[in-house]
Amino acid sequence: MENAKEWYRNRIASGEAELRAIKEKITRISWLRVLAFLLLIGAVVYLRKEENWMIVLGAGVFFLPFLWLMKVHNRLFNRKEWLEMQLDINRKEWQGLENDYSGFDGGKEFIDPEHPYAFDIDLFGEKSLFQAINRTCTSIGKRTLAAWLMKHLTDKEAIERRQEGVKDVSERREFCERFQLTGLIHECKDTDIQEIGKWMEQAGWMKRYPWVKAVCWAVPGINLVLLILGVAGIISLTWVGFSFMGFVIISFGIIRRATSVQEEYNRKLKVLSCYAQLIALSERQEWKAEMIREWMKALKIDGKSPSEALQELSKELDRMDLRNNQLLYVILEGSVFFQLHQIVRIEGWKQKYGRYLAGWLETVGRMDALCSLGVFAFNHPGYQYPVISPEPFCLKARNMGHPLMKETQCVKNDVEIPVKPFFLIVTGANMAGKSTYLRTIGTNYLLACNGLPVCCESMEVYPAELVTSLRTSDSLSENESYFFAELKRLKRIIDWLNEGRELFIILDEILKGTNSTDKQKGSFDLMKQLIGLKANGIIATHDLLLGELVNQFPEHIANYCFEADIRNDELSFSYKLRKGIAQNMNACFLMRKMGITIE
Repeated sequence: MENAKEWYRNRIASGEAELRAIKEKITRISWLRVLAFLLLIGAVVYLRKEENWMIVLGAGVFFLPFLWLMKVHNRLFNRKEWLEMQLDINRKEWQGLENDYSGFDGGKEFIDPEHPYAFDIDLFGEKSLFQAINRTCTSIGKRTLAAWLMKHLTDKEAIERRQEGVKDVSERREFCERFQLTGLIHECKDTDIQEIGKWMEQAGWMKRYPWVKAVCWAVPGINLVLLILGVAGIISLTWVGFSFMGFVIISFGIIRRATSVQEEYNRKLKVLSCYAQLIALSERQEWKAEMIREWMKALKIDGKSPSEALQELSKELDRMDLRNNQLLYVILEGSVFFQLHQIVRIEGWKQKYGRYLAGWLETVGRMDALCSLGVFAFNHPGYQYPVISPEPFCLKARNMGHPLMKETQCVKNDVEIPVKPFFLIVTGANMAGKSTYLRTIGTNYLLACNGLPVCCESMEVYPAELVTSLRTSDSLSENESYFFAELKRLKRIIDWLNEGRELFIILDEILKGTNSTDKQKGSFDLMKQLIGLKANGIIATHDLLLGELVNQFPEHIANYCFEADIRNDELSFSYKLRKGIAQNMNACFLMRKMGITIE
């Protein structure tokens, strides 16, 4: 952690120093601009009775410095904006090192109570895992990161490739910072992807009017034929003039359409240029991770990068500006029907590169999401990359803590599930730490299956699908009781196991919505069924009798507990996992302490 703190401390200090210097320069430049403007006015007034050339010369002496100062001022102002945003994100990161992630987007729009695990382990929303990880600067990056976390990897090789990529990116903290700043400065919008998608589906002139391309070649061909015939004396050269002016007049009919095409493509170029800059930043890195190298290689089209392809479009749009000169307009339209030629060339660019745009944007999204993972790894240098086991099932972790808890408050515990099938049954009193332990395991398991380092001294894990039932709620809108909602979730788990899916199951106090007798019998039957389906997982419960299942399945069940210690009429918790079944319960004790009379 000290390495990360030192890095952010230095970035903040250097950024503040440079920002102060930039502000001072902007102030000086502003005064110099005022002075240059006053001298310009003074020169014009002083030379007003002189010859015109002297007035122009005198004004120019001060006008040119004024323009130069304007340019310098704009450059300094852009740098000031960059530094302010850089300071802002580094200050937020500094707060994040103290477990304050309030400055980052928690992705509350992704909250889904029906998701197999996201709602239970607080994946999205305020003070969530997503908020701790998310550093994306584009909407597609944010959605990509959310998708990765909502559907974690289950393939050993894929996880190890992701780990390699995270390690590579985490070693390039300045690149991640520049990538994030570039996206934020250019304000890549949530609607960019949809707009680009709709634009790609729109048919251009060349599709709607196939004859347009023929016209482009016909106009200069007709002019050339008439010119040759005129020079040969076969026809009068007047026909050349008639043809020339006729095409000029006809061209007036497509001015509005040409302007519309130019404006539309300029808007899309502006949007795509932001993403192209992010790609260009990525391409300039010498990546070690094979996964990232493959992403960069897939971007090339005929040896050209996206930024080079967009540069081609920019040049074509710049050429369209030639029609703004009236003399050039007449010459170009009369001779070659220039506007139509440019429309064909511009829409030809769309036909050539358009089908690749989705891939470019997807790569930006993946790179953006990977930068978030890399920053998370950089910010937690004490975390360890887990070993991915090839054989089901295995989960072994030493000194595992919750990544969202402060180091000084985090009590770490071990977990070991050595074979398949196998369940840990965790008993304990209220507030002793059972639920936190389950969420700690689920959160680190999700990190591991996304190629991230985990809050453990060491970890070995087999990447089965994570599924939890920790926070089931009733639904008034669907007229659904709490108990029925829980049954539906448990049935889904059983169905998935019957389909042959590999699951890692975490359950907290199963069958909470029924009476004690039903709950006990149902819990016993469920556990027997889960073991019969060769499942693996952890179950926390207040029902101490559930611990007796170890007598029936000694090789497939282990009992652990969190105890509440009562000494000198005071309740205390160690939050340390112990072997065996809990001995102390605290409900009656707490009721008496709060003045609630009990027999």
